[in-house]
Amino acid sequence: MFPLHDINRAHRRPYVVYLLVVLNLAGFVYTFGLTDPAAVIGAYGFVPARFVADPFGEWVTLFSSMFLHGSLLHILGNMWFLWVFGDNIEDRLGHGRFLLFYLLGGVAAALIQGLVSGFSSDIPMIGASGAISALLGAYIVLYPRALILSLVGWIPVPIPAVIYLGYWLLIQFVGDFMGEEGIAFWAHIGGFVAGVVLIRWFEGRQSGRRRY
Repeated sequence: MFPLHDINRAHRRPYVVYLLVVLNLAGFVYTFGLTDPAAVIGAYGFVPARFVADPFGEWVTLFSSMFLHGSLLHILGNMWFLWVFGDNIEDRLGHGRFLLFYLLGGVAAALIQGLVSGFSSDIPMIGASGAISALLGAYIVLYPRALILSLVGWIPVPIPAVIYLGYWLLIQFVGDFMGEEGIAFWAHIGGFVAGVVLIRWFEGRQSGRRRY
């Protein structure tokens, strides 16, 4: 089920979503158009084994890895999900808190994937999907009844967010169980759970304060 858009109007422009899309596209152009992709991914990707050996030297890769992607399909898929689901979360939290939520979700996702691997993996993790998964977790909490217009086959069908995102989460567990290579499924799962847990705290901290 591919999401076309959500039927859930935001009341402010999602400037941080725009910024994140631009930064991710810039990271992709830099990686594949201006330098050696393997060198960039090796230097700025999150490597669990390297991180646990030198956390103070490698902490920056928790953030830099969120802005790197391995292929055109990888970045287009992630940016589309950010575009579809991110605006409502930014609208709810305000711009600054949304950015902090996004980054914390991405960090949590990377650490959970590292924990599942026992921090022994020396394969670089890259991509925005962990942070975006946190947005999906927030979305299912805040807007469970919002409709997601999705392609089922070639037919556009409105599907409640709780069903669409519940199905998405199930697919992550199935993919991990099937042993599909090259995808950090526990980063997706961990990011989603982090989003579910963190969103009420962020929203509570927002209460009574001016959004920005």
